[in-house]
Amino acid sequence: MRNLLNFIYNYGYWFLFLLLEVIGFTLLFRFNNYQGSVGFTSANRMIGHFYNVSADISSFFKLHTINTELTRYNVELQAENQALRDALHKTVSDNALDALSLSLDKQGYETIPCKVINNSLNYTNNYITLNKGTADGVEPEMGVVNGNGIIGIVYLTSEHFSLVMSLLHSKSSISCKFKHNDYFGYLKWKGKDSQFAYLEDVPRHALFQQGDTIVTSGYSAVFPKNLLVGTVDSISDSKDGMSYLLRVRLATDFANLSDAVVISNKYREEQRALEAAVNQKP
Repeated sequence: MRNLLNFIYNYGYWFLFLLLEVIGFTLLFRFNNYQGSVGFTSANRMIGHFYNVSADISSFFKLHTINTELTRYNVELQAENQALRDALHKTVSDNALDALSLSLDKQGYETIPCKVINNSLNYTNNYITLNKGTADGVEPEMGVVNGNGIIGIVYLTSEHFSLVMSLLHSKSSISCKFKHNDYFGYLKWKGKDSQFAYLEDVPRHALFQQGDTIVTSGYSAVFPKNLLVGTVDSISDSKDGMSYLLRVRLATDFANLSDAVVISNKYREEQRALEAAVNQKP
């Protein structure tokens, strides 16, 4: 208490000065219209400026919350967008696969729908695992396709699973032709890029151009005729210059495989037996 009294005693003149200043300004602005108007305007301006600063500070501290909410909404929208894309892709793929199965059935081939449960595309020799095996009628050397194009040939089977030699395999060789004519060659994969393979041994007199569609030739008991393979991407000469070498952009997206169909040719053994009998003759 004594310290408070000493403080007031020591600085009493300052308090008295401030009190008289306040009284003076009050009398000045209250009983003089001009000074009152100026004071009121200045006070409003100061209060308005204070409110603006206060609002800016408040908005600044709210930015973190707003950014967090926007990030959450953005993530939710991206997830929803991806789900819609996946649903659309599955619907389109399912429709294409159903149409393909129906077409093959009409041609006398049996089809076995299945799921791709394992897949590789970064090796020299790539394989695909299907969830159907001998119990479902799948046997080695049956062709495998999806709604976009050919996938490969069944290599090994167990009771409930099948291992497919992918088109992306160094030993894969499939007879293919141009869709608009019967000039043909052999499709082989040279590694590295899963989007391209090469059509070899295309005769020099063949008629074609860049962008032409490549389909299966039907010259084997594995794949029916006219299954989509891809399109001609570029044209070059073979090493010996006796034929063309075509780079083919594959129709099948091997990085995005989910559903497939195994093609069963019920006349395959009869065809092979007949061809083998001819080959055995001297």
